[in-house]
Amino acid sequence: MAYDDPGWNRASAWLKGESLEPHVELHVVGVPINRSVTPGSCHLAPAAIREALFRYSTQTFYNFSDVRHAKTIDHEDTIEVETLSSIMASGPAVLLGGDNGVTRLGVNALAKALGKPLTEIGLITLDAHLDLRHLDDGPMNGNPIRGLLADGLLGSNVVQIGIQSFANSPEYARFGVSQGIRTVSSELCHSGDFEILFETELERLADRCQAIYFDLDLDVMDRAFAPGCPGSRPGGLTPHHIRQAARVAGANPKVLVMDLVELDPELDINSATSMAAAACLLEFASGVLASS
Repeated sequence: MAYDDPGWNRASAWLKGESLEPHVELHVVGVPINRSVTPGSCHLAPAAIREALFRYSTQTFYNFSDVRHAKTIDHEDTIEVETLSSIMASGPAVLLGGDNGVTRLGVNALAKALGKPLTEIGLITLDAHLDLRHLDDGPMNGNPIRGLLADGLLGSNVVQIGIQSFANSPEYARFGVSQGIRTVSSELCHSGDFEILFETELERLADRCQAIYFDLDLDVMDRAFAPGCPGSRPGGLTPHHIRQAARVAGANPKVLVMDLVELDPELDINSATSMAAAACLLEFASGVLASS
């Protein structure tokens, strides 16, 4: 049984609604889609991320704030676009995947919630992969970006950061270029100040889009940090990188939704990947709070 210290506020209680004079609401919902190229159990991830919050407090030292000032509303899990659009219409949201198929569903739900065409929506991803596989076999975690392009999202409104060499095919790389998608390699992410890089790309996207969806695929991390992601590879980003990105995204008023995807809890080791995901939820909340 965990030690109960009344002076140590747990983030798991925050997720259940514990708040302090809330300044803003943050909506959380699990989206347990599990249609992966590599068979797995990503549908178990929402519960694993929620559980990992028990190990965190609500205090951030970035701006010395308490995320309990951002009141959370944790909704029941769903895979219905209508339900997601209704939740998104109520305020900023975090979707707990599920595999990366969540992103196609989520972007369409955001457009519906705002009553805007996909041509006005921007998508920024942290991902090792292009997710541009063919659609012949239906929606899956390997083709949400291609699916969104087919739905009407503009390639010029897509920025993909953390893309790994030797983890994507030449055919799909050429297709992405032909669609105007901007890619930033993992090598470039490691070559300078990642926070500035991410913020610059986000601001550039915000200049031409009415609203932005942030897809945080956990397999963008180095495999040493993401044992729970079948698609992770050596040479990826660190938990520090993705936490920076989550906070910066949350602080940008045009970023209305973040998803956390591609975690298979049955492959995770010592909850390492689940805890990284939970930390990103907290960082996004701290960003939302800082901008309120």
